[in-house]
Amino acid sequence: MEGAVDIKFLVTLGGIIFSVAGAAAVGKMQIKSILESLGDVERRLREIDKRLDKLESNQGVVKNQVNTLKDILSPTNLADQHREMATVKGSIDSLRRDVDQHRSEYLSSHNGRHPPI
Repeated sequence: MEGAVDIKFLVTLGGIIFSVAGAAAVGKMQIKSILESLGDVERRLREIDKRLDKLESNQGVVKNQVNTLKDILSPTNLADQHREMATVKGSIDSLRRDVDQHRSEYLSSHNGRHPPI
């Protein structure tokens, strides 16, 4: 019976086909599970990427603000501002003395009283 197909061969062949079909089904389920996990990981990665972009943008804004404050509060600028304020205070004191002198001259010319009308 060399060319004949017997029952033992058919059962063995059926078992192999059943095993391959079962393995394919298990593989398909695992692939589906892996793809779902991959989709979840991809979604989380996109969210992290968006947050990172936002943080980088905020970092740029903060860096510009710090540079601006650094320029404003630099010792050179502060020294210039203090010199300017000292000059302004000196001018105000000088103007105050002039106004006081003119006021005293004005009041002395009237002797503190107006002539009768």
